[in-house]
Amino acid sequence: MATPTKNTTMYYPWHHFVLLPLAFLMAGYAITRYTKVAGDDDQTARLWFTVAALAVIGLGVLVMLRQHYALQLQDRICRLEVRQRYFEVSGQRFAPLEKQLSLSQILSLRLAGDAELPALAQAAAAEKLSPKDIQARITDFQFDAMRV
Repeated sequence: MATPTKNTTMYYPWHHFVLLPLAFLMAGYAITRYTKVAGDDDQTARLWFTVAALAVIGLGVLVMLRQHYALQLQDRICRLEVRQRYFEVSGQRFAPLEKQLSLSQILSLRLAGDAELPALAQAAAAEKLSPKDIQARITDFQFDAMRV
């Protein structure tokens, strides 16, 4: 695979090119059809109202996928934060331990103070501690109010 020479825009094809355009089209079409029969108290008006409502809700769900992308980025940043802190306080790479830990364990480790982070990370990997067990062992708790 060739090394990229510039930062390119990343697209998630199913989201950007299939689902989102279809949801916009469906919502627009359903709303247009409903406005033509709005005010009528018949089966057709109720059907188009239902279709329009479902299309708008579906569009809202697809737009909310953006939040999912932001949370994935936040997880990557938190992982990098623990790597950096571990290296700064222990002088060793976190990679060997990281391979043995889940993301939720790493997120729990980032709540530990610098003094206890190396020993706690090694214990978490060796003893397969759950995130709750890791947090229970933290004595210098560094609460993170910025995490979504």
